[in-house]
Amino acid sequence: MSSRTIKTTRSLAFRLTLAYAGIFTLSSCIAFFLFYFLMTSVLRSQIDQELLKQSGVFASLLRTGGIDAVKSVAVLESKASGEKKIFFRLLSTTGQAFSSSNMSYWEDIGISKESIGRLLAGASHVYDTIDIAERNHSVRILYTVIGPRILLQLGQSMENISRFVQAFQKIFIATMAVLSIFAGAVGWFMARRAVSGVESVTRTAQRISEGSLAQRVPVRSHGDEIDQLAVTFNQMLDRIEILVTGIKEMSDNIAHDLKSPITRIRGIAEITLTTGTAVDEYQGMAASIVEECDRLLDMINTMLMISKTDAGIITLETEPVDLAAIVRNACELFHPMAEDKQIRLACRTPESVPMIGDNHLIQRMIGNLVDNAVKYTPACGKIAIDVVEKAGPAAEIRIRDTGCGISKEDIGNIFKRFYRCDQSRSEKGFGLGLSLAQAVARAHGGDIEADSQPGQGSTFTITLPLRRSAGEDFRSIKQSIGLAQPV
Repeated sequence: MSSRTIKTTRSLAFRLTLAYAGIFTLSSCIAFFLFYFLMTSVLRSQIDQELLKQSGVFASLLRTGGIDAVKSVAVLESKASGEKKIFFRLLSTTGQAFSSSNMSYWEDIGISKESIGRLLAGASHVYDTIDIAERNHSVRILYTVIGPRILLQLGQSMENISRFVQAFQKIFIATMAVLSIFAGAVGWFMARRAVSGVESVTRTAQRISEGSLAQRVPVRSHGDEIDQLAVTFNQMLDRIEILVTGIKEMSDNIAHDLKSPITRIRGIAEITLTTGTAVDEYQGMAASIVEECDRLLDMINTMLMISKTDAGIITLETEPVDLAAIVRNACELFHPMAEDKQIRLACRTPESVPMIGDNHLIQRMIGNLVDNAVKYTPACGKIAIDVVEKAGPAAEIRIRDTGCGISKEDIGNIFKRFYRCDQSRSEKGFGLGLSLAQAVARAHGGDIEADSQPGQGSTFTITLPLRRSAGEDFRSIKQSIGLAQPV
């Protein structure tokens, strides 16, 4: 058996075809046997009615003309119908025949003592069917009482019925053979049609395994389960392609951002080794290398924290914190930087906004946003930071500036890792600040939004659910304040 044949016999389409053809054949056989049983029952019932009607005629003759009239009419009836088609015997109550038609053809037919016993016990008539070994048909026999102490045995050949049934069987076998082949062909066509969508998914998956992520499964307009599978598979591919593209971009960005500090470290070390003579020079080299290494470690730790947050495996070091105090401390920290650029920094917060959260991460989140506001706001600009409590309970932190703003093309990408707008490329940084801020907000069950007009400034809004105790669940608070689950 060739490998192609083995593959075909193991296919789902082949198994579905066998199942369809098998069910069709089994159903047809059951229908045949039911029809066969019904047909033979009807034909036998017709013979029984004919025999019973004939016995009634003999009983009437016995009452009107006596036994001799019955004998003569019975003989004539037997000859008229054919001595091989019908026969009769007149019996006494002991089962002895005292008159009969020509029995040369029916000499193998005996007299049933059991049937006579049932007549004597009160039965009006008794039917019996006898199979003759030398012949391919049966005989239907009626035992009945036609007069005082006179019994009638009346038999009729079932040859015509047997021939009809045999012809029906041959026609059925031939028809079933044709229909089974037709059912197999239809089943194969329907099975191939049914699994064609699965084969499309398989072929697409094989091409993807070869490296072609742009492939998609064609979706038909049937709206069946196969189409739903194709749509879901395509959505999964879209998600995978986005993730792979993101990983590639992140890898490229990491390689690019690691290159600069490593190059600086190597340059510092090389210059010092080739030109340095004093201990101070070597100490300066070591300090510069430590500084660059700290920057690298900070970038790597930030990336790890963002990745853990996206994966949902970050562990927060939660404790009771005052969100209003954290914001005020951040304003005080950046106030000297704002004064150096003659920027007016206004901070408006309630006296206290208690919550359960990670104090260090919340400080970093707010610090990154305030640092960006100061960094990208020109001299004599304004920065306003407001903390507002909302129903839910939740807190909203708004940081507004009059800086350069963000274009519509960039606003949808600013929270991506390593993404930097054109205005920010001249500033120091890795492009992870806003990604970190969003990760921290979502780790606390909140989110962050940005609104900006180029040349007019930007507004960043942080919404955090306020857990008042360690036992509260972020999700229940988020539902009450209408925050969507981050993905």
